[in-house]
Amino acid sequence: MTTQTRRPHPAVHRSVRAASAALALTGLLATAACSGSSKPTEPAAGAVVTAAPAALSPSAPAPSASAPSSGAVMPFTPDVTARLDTAIKQTMSQVGVPGVIVGLTTPDGSYQRSFGVADKTSGTPMSPDLYMRIGSVTKTMTATAVLQLVDQGKVGLDDPISKYVQGVPGGDKISVRDLGDMRSGLYSYTFDTDFQKAFFSDPSRPFTPDQLLAYAFKHPANFPPGTQYEYSNTNFVLLGVLVEKLTGKTLSDVLGQQVFAPAGMAKTSLPADAAFPTPHAHGYTNQTLNGDVQDSTDWNPSWGWAAGAAISTLSDLHTWAKVLATGDPLIKPATQAERLKYRGVGTPDLGYGFGIFTTHGWVGHNGSLPGYQSVVMYLPEAKASMVVMLNTDISHEGSEPSTFLARAITQVFSPNNVYTLPTPPSGAASPSASSSASASAASPSASPSLGTLTPAPSGSAKLSDEEESDS
Repeated sequence: MTTQTRRPHPAVHRSVRAASAALALTGLLATAACSGSSKPTEPAAGAVVTAAPAALSPSAPAPSASAPSSGAVMPFTPDVTARLDTAIKQTMSQVGVPGVIVGLTTPDGSYQRSFGVADKTSGTPMSPDLYMRIGSVTKTMTATAVLQLVDQGKVGLDDPISKYVQGVPGGDKISVRDLGDMRSGLYSYTFDTDFQKAFFSDPSRPFTPDQLLAYAFKHPANFPPGTQYEYSNTNFVLLGVLVEKLTGKTLSDVLGQQVFAPAGMAKTSLPADAAFPTPHAHGYTNQTLNGDVQDSTDWNPSWGWAAGAAISTLSDLHTWAKVLATGDPLIKPATQAERLKYRGVGTPDLGYGFGIFTTHGWVGHNGSLPGYQSVVMYLPEAKASMVVMLNTDISHEGSEPSTFLARAITQVFSPNNVYTLPTPPSGAASPSASSSASASAASPSASPSLGTLTPAPSGSAKLSDEEESDS
């Protein structure tokens, strides 16, 4: 990744700059391809995958007589469910998670549990039926709307974005595919100090797509399109604009009518403001002006829009995990194959496709925004899904809490396919939103967290929000 030196903006408090780096839509770590391959389709170079703290993420157990074969999962026996309960509760305690909702499904059964509290003030327990903000998992939905336009012959993945959206710097060289693959080189608006100052000074304020793009377009590109991978929320705001221009409808309506409804996801939405259906969990973040933990439940997610503002439930996300990985019933097989063309992101065993990533056999995306995180994955070989939703984005020892939880869960559930994301070295720029435009090669987040692939490094202040996935 190309590293650019950024000078501090005098009007932005130091903690705001650090937090903004984390305020990136989280949820952008590519998982293994549907073919079952655990390797990206091109060599990964650069970033090193470092193990999470040993106390939280012990090495995955070696295959044994009782372990499933590669690509398989453990049956939901009383012993396995008890081990899952224990692993989740221990990880929550060690990482400091108020509440979490976990769901695992296979053709032979399911595991659905909630732990902890949805509201730290009232002590209301977390429940599997709560609505949650899902951060960068939104990117997978926006990408699907674009791929539907491909199926309709209204857009080509290799067409320049300038063919459809005017005013994009270098847009004649940036393809629609480059945007979805996070290879456009466009600066992520979540790194912009003016944006950060505006957001953190008033988290309830609304942003329009044009305003978000204006923050990004005043900066030069970080590299020529197609030459590198770099998680940027700007890419998906542009794709959202593309969808609106070609359909003549709002992105919210397009997703509701053409993605959520036909997929059977009646409780999923992309709000235009801070509206939050009830019942929902309260979210807790330290992505604040002074670094103190605050309740971010009613912060306006419009700054994430097509990249991270969606809301969903456990049941709907189980449905989405399979639809995303297979394309059925929304995308034609040939177009779905284009989505799943993963390329390396600079870290072994990780690959990013068109708004989707693969890691160690799992396919899907993660998400993060101030107060909330999510992991929505599918293991094609076992036809199994995993959904994890929690009400905090506060990192622990340099990693996102959702990564710790998903890893602990898969060590029990799919010991030969353990969900793993890289942890940046201590003192490095925040992966969700670093002080450098290139942050971590695998990090999907940027500034207000709207897209995570990896957690913020130890010692760096973080204003959580997906930051990005992608995980």
